[in-house]
Amino acid sequence: MENYVRYQVNNGIGVIEFFTAQHNSLPSAILKELANTVTIAGGDASCKVLILQSGGAKTFCAGASFDELLQITTEAEGLEFFSGFAHVINAMRTCPKFIIGRVQGKAIGGGVGLASSCDYTFGTLDASIKLSELAVGIGPFVVGPAVERKIGLSAAYELAIDATGFRSAQWAQEKGLYASVHSDITSMDAAILNLATTLAASSPAAMAEIKAAFWSGTEHWNELLLSRAAISGRLILTAEARVFLEGFKKK
Repeated sequence: MENYVRYQVNNGIGVIEFFTAQHNSLPSAILKELANTVTIAGGDASCKVLILQSGGAKTFCAGASFDELLQITTEAEGLEFFSGFAHVINAMRTCPKFIIGRVQGKAIGGGVGLASSCDYTFGTLDASIKLSELAVGIGPFVVGPAVERKIGLSAAYELAIDATGFRSAQWAQEKGLYASVHSDITSMDAAILNLATTLAASSPAAMAEIKAAFWSGTEHWNELLLSRAAISGRLILTAEARVFLEGFKKK
């Protein structure tokens, strides 16, 4: 299947689904389309609440596209690529609609950032998480503020340091990333539909005000996340990062 971002609305419930064949990893084109689609949904009067999900039944999101990371040769190119994550996170936090996250499988790197940027996130028992950036030779700079806001500084720091180990879905729920964890996708989807249906019948003005209040204090993220993207853009050119990426290329 070809990569895609799809958006549809039924009975006031908007669904944004993204997919790439490489374990739902995110190239710049998909990042740009995701940010634009979230912005469009935010201004769509027919959409009362949003669900963010990925295609397939396995990995939710494997983070940055390694194929595209291999193509970066300058700091400017690195900044442009990692800014894609910044734009998605900023679109999600400023969207006036509640965003429900549907995490059906592993979330890695930028995938943890997406899950953390949702307002209410569901996971399955298979939805373990890992911030793998340090193992690549960079760091979770762009997604870091969203992850820290969601699970706290100590837990976020733990993930950033242990960049090769997964944390279970139960661990993620205990830290506040997942509001609930379900045994399988079917039961998770039923719970998501129940919440989304309730929210679709709720006051749009009240929900927008609640979201704005709970995201208060992040107004500087437009600048912060771009400055963090510049750090990742510089580090991806270091010898350590290139060795890792070349090793990945040979697999």
